[in-house]
Amino acid sequence: MSSSVSVAAEWDLLSDRFYRRITVYSPLPWSSPAASTSGSGGSGGVVGRLDLSTHIVATAPFGGPIAAVRDDSKIVQLHSEPSRRRLLLFSSSGHPVASSPWPPQLPRLHSLAFSSSLNLIALLSDGSILRFRLPDLKPNPNSSPVPLLPPASGGVADAAFWGGGVAVLTEDNRVVVTTDIEAADPHPRELPDPGVGQDEQVLCMAVVEPQFVMSGSPEILLAVGDRVLAVDEDGVQTLGEGLEIGPVQKMAVSPNGKLLAAFSHDGRLLVIPTDFSRIIFEYECDSALPPDQIAWCGLDSVLLYWSEVLLMVGPNGDPVHYNYDEPIKLIPECDGVRILSNSSMEFLHRVPDSTTLIFGIGSMSPAALLYDARDHYDKQSAKAYDNYQLISSSLPEAIEACIDAAGHEFDVSRQHTLLRAATYGLAFCSRFPHERFQEMCKMLRVLNAVRDPQTGMPLTIQQYKLLTAPVLIGRLINANHHLLALRISEYLNLNPEVVIMHWACEKITASAAIPDTVLLEGLLDKLRLCKGISYAAVAAHADNSGRRKLAAMLVDHESQSSKQIPLLLSIDEQDKALSKAVESGDTDLVYLVLFHIWQKVAIEKSAPLDFFGVINARPLARDLFIAHARHSKHEVLKDFFLTTGRLQDAAFLLLKESRELERNPMASKGSPLHGPQIRLIEQAHRLFAETKEHIFESKASEEHAKLLRSQHELEVSTKQAIFVGSSVSDTIKTCIAMGNERAALKVKSEFKVPDKRWYWLKSCALATVGNWDALEKFSKEKRPPGGYKPFVEACIDAGQKTEAVKYIPKLTDPRERSEAYARIKMAKEAAEAASQVKDSDELFGRLKLTLAQNTAAASIFDTLRDRLSFQGTY
Repeated sequence: MSSSVSVAAEWDLLSDRFYRRITVYSPLPWSSPAASTSGSGGSGGVVGRLDLSTHIVATAPFGGPIAAVRDDSKIVQLHSEPSRRRLLLFSSSGHPVASSPWPPQLPRLHSLAFSSSLNLIALLSDGSILRFRLPDLKPNPNSSPVPLLPPASGGVADAAFWGGGVAVLTEDNRVVVTTDIEAADPHPRELPDPGVGQDEQVLCMAVVEPQFVMSGSPEILLAVGDRVLAVDEDGVQTLGEGLEIGPVQKMAVSPNGKLLAAFSHDGRLLVIPTDFSRIIFEYECDSALPPDQIAWCGLDSVLLYWSEVLLMVGPNGDPVHYNYDEPIKLIPECDGVRILSNSSMEFLHRVPDSTTLIFGIGSMSPAALLYDARDHYDKQSAKAYDNYQLISSSLPEAIEACIDAAGHEFDVSRQHTLLRAATYGLAFCSRFPHERFQEMCKMLRVLNAVRDPQTGMPLTIQQYKLLTAPVLIGRLINANHHLLALRISEYLNLNPEVVIMHWACEKITASAAIPDTVLLEGLLDKLRLCKGISYAAVAAHADNSGRRKLAAMLVDHESQSSKQIPLLLSIDEQDKALSKAVESGDTDLVYLVLFHIWQKVAIEKSAPLDFFGVINARPLARDLFIAHARHSKHEVLKDFFLTTGRLQDAAFLLLKESRELERNPMASKGSPLHGPQIRLIEQAHRLFAETKEHIFESKASEEHAKLLRSQHELEVSTKQAIFVGSSVSDTIKTCIAMGNERAALKVKSEFKVPDKRWYWLKSCALATVGNWDALEKFSKEKRPPGGYKPFVEACIDAGQKTEAVKYIPKLTDPRERSEAYARIKMAKEAAEAASQVKDSDELFGRLKLTLAQNTAAASIFDTLRDRLSFQGTY
């Protein structure tokens, strides 16, 4: 048990729980007088010993990096520091990562902090923020500070950061918060006025993070006099008035947002709920001076730091004192506190229950006996079997405790010892899940790899589970630990694509002097390791880095057209993009390329001939372009048809445009729209005339244009918009009906209307207007070329029986004469005319149907038909 005693001797008892302080890294490289930094952010420079007391320091949780800038408000020895301030970045193990000159001519730096995505945020005294990208410390997204405060606020009095935002207390006691500190526009908003009087001042502030507030917005706690104000978007609330907590000088919110540790003016440490309903715990400190720092160590204890003294206070029992002869910085974690000093990095946390069971002094738990059994087994002692017999019924619990304790250890040899103890128990316990042991071994291998001083991420197993493996890999690649990230990805069966892509992008950025062809081979060797990787994303980075030739070579290896084609367009490879789009058969991609090329033609105001030539050589692209242009871009389509020699298609398009003009409501009112319509048809006629296959279309277009011109002249002369759009026959009839026979004769002559058709049209027109005298006169001018049937039809259609009787006897065909009499209900005359027709049975039947309602007429037809039938028998 001597080993257990030596382990437990390092623990400190606080109330009924043990705490231990583990030295993770010591000494830190920056503690060497000759320490130097070099990084991508600028040329290296000797920084000497980094003294936390003379620097503004920011630390990231989950074993994150450390950033420091010399505090220009403090006096330092000139020979111990560079004359120009530098922004320094270190890993948690103290290894330099990057160094960059601090931007000159900026307002005084108030504080530094890391965001949840590990961007470094600098808050300046005027209330503006400057963001730096890791690991090269370049300003992001630009070098201009982003203001958070209104101009008349007076600057920053205090500030509190959390993962995604910051709360700023202004000099005039206003509170401004932003919950998206990494956005280009963080949208700061001012909370309601806390109402702090002119003779009062805010002693300290703390933030209850948004995830712990029901409203989802941060709650700002301000200590003012004997009260604490809670300020949020809904208003201001006074807390703790009945608790007599006195002026509070320091505050810290617990990791779960439910408790508040407050140090009062009379030296009391108070632990109260964040709703200030009661005092949970109170401790009288030896000093009334407020501590320099106050932080929670998990959820069980509170740390208070004064110069050279660190006090850990728990709910019961005497506090634990730690002495430091150098300045320290407390870095709260979810399961403890990291303690950073000039020379070391330590981790203070509560000893896990499994570790206490095994290494507790005098422990006779099954886990402790199993641990001793393994020790005796290694010494080939029979006591090993004796211990096994004592714990055989509790063996699964003992194995679990050994595995769990191994996960909480930083010392690799102790991990091995505990895992060996677990394997000894596994040999006798078949019902324990072996996957649990394998899972712990995997996690410890990953944790030991990232804890290595060269990597410098001192994660605990609880932090690792909370952070998750994909996020850890993301942090590793952002710190340029690509090989380790790749090894971990492969070991945990995670997709290595994100690692390889990030490496490729960083390789391109850092290889400006390497020729494109040489760099391409190196990139492809690694990119081929991951199937389905997005070459387009790497090519896009190459293009953004100014290496367009390399981007063009990389994008050729992209298998997904949807990613490949947009990048080809962005690097001005339109012809290749169109070919790839056509090969893919995706019409959306083809349209994307076509619109991009055409937009470029429109912007550059260049001739579209090259564009037409490109798409005409690709049938799919050509057909899609034509289909789209038919609906919206007639002029472009017409130019395309003319350029490519498709004259008949251009002519048909002109005719379509003329029809659209014809459908325009203004076109029916004698407007100037008739002119363009006629010109379009004439253009179509000329284009049709160029081809021998479209003689009919050419002649029809010519006649149509001539008719429109004649109709337009008629509308102008008559001042009536009733001609355009009608046929030649309707135009003639309208002219005659209006009494303008000269115009009708002109149309007849221009369009070579036959006399037979002329008689029909004039008869119909005169009958329509009821000009019977003119109709009779017209019938007597000369014998009509087609007979008198047009006159008969015109009168019958007009319902004029008397007028029709004038012309029916003049019909030479008895069949026509009989049908005409039947239509005007003259049965006897119809029957007589029908009797003159050979094979008149069919005619009699049709006439009988015509006069079906007239019984007498039907009887006449039957008698006459019978007589004719009788005569026919002889």
